[in-house]
Amino acid sequence: MSPETEGVPCVWMRGGTSKGGFFLASDLPADPAARDDLLLRVMGTPDPRQIDGMGGATSLTSKVAIVAPSRRSDADVEYLFLQLGVDAPTVSDRQNCGNMLAGVGPFAVETGLVTATGDSARVRIHQVNSNSIATAVFPVRDGRPVYSGDARIDGVPGTAAPIALTFADTAGSATSGLYPTGRVRDEIDGLAVTCVDNGMPVVVSTAASFGVSGYESAAELAENRTLLERVDTVRRKAAGLMGLGEVSDAPVPKTVLLAPPRDGGLVCARSFIPVRPHTALGVFAAISAASAVLTPGAVGHEFRGERAERRVDVEHPSGHLLVDVDLDITADPPAVRSAGVLRTARKLFAGKAFPRA
Repeated sequence: MSPETEGVPCVWMRGGTSKGGFFLASDLPADPAARDDLLLRVMGTPDPRQIDGMGGATSLTSKVAIVAPSRRSDADVEYLFLQLGVDAPTVSDRQNCGNMLAGVGPFAVETGLVTATGDSARVRIHQVNSNSIATAVFPVRDGRPVYSGDARIDGVPGTAAPIALTFADTAGSATSGLYPTGRVRDEIDGLAVTCVDNGMPVVVSTAASFGVSGYESAAELAENRTLLERVDTVRRKAAGLMGLGEVSDAPVPKTVLLAPPRDGGLVCARSFIPVRPHTALGVFAAISAASAVLTPGAVGHEFRGERAERRVDVEHPSGHLLVDVDLDITADPPAVRSAGVLRTARKLFAGKAFPRA
């Protein structure tokens, strides 16, 4: 029987400020091309409305997590993240997604890949995209994930159970290292930028250098065609410096523009995926940008002032995101000891998705 008539088992989940389909690898075609074709039809891509599929017509809601038992001894499950296009039939595995990652641990317990006992679960996750390990700790009850709780993250209404994510080996997730150009600061078209990869390749610059305040809403930024064209030009040139090659159809590198805080945070950020303004801020984009803020000489370090703490409160269009980045800045080049963030997730639907024929 075909997936069009029998459906494909899946769980739709919100992870952090994103949502998408979570699939067991065993329920999808082994051939990547056939798999991607199936997922595009499940999501309803290409179509800017994704009206004939499960997608939500934005890059934040056109995402897929593929989960399987880990083949590594230091992980319980493996997680492949795929970013699906909305109006273009593209599927990219060139990045992590720390928001969707928040749902991987609960999904692993829901599907029996991991057995949970006691009042909390600890799931070690091999992030296939970057070949790195993340650990998720979250509450359980009677062997099932608990989704209700008092944790609040900006960009998501209400509260939910906390999911603590810690990361190892995130430096150089898709490039040669934390600062893949070999420098903490570069110049592109007369602009000072920092090319950093601590879980995701990101081009960091200041909002002022791009002619904006850094306090605009995502909708306001989206109307500034000159800005978006400049963001795309700079990120493509930065990709060459970072060893990423041609990225015209790729979601990375992301761009993060920084400005002084105005709501009690350490720094204010506006990010682009890869050119569309983000309504919040991705986890790994925040961690990479925070790494720059914490590194002397990098773009954004000027916003740190005399503060010594490693926790960075990043303001974004939907509120705040707290990230914890432990860097050894005495090393040359600087080395990442660890990174972490608090997220939430919620199961929205479990059943079968039926792809467009």
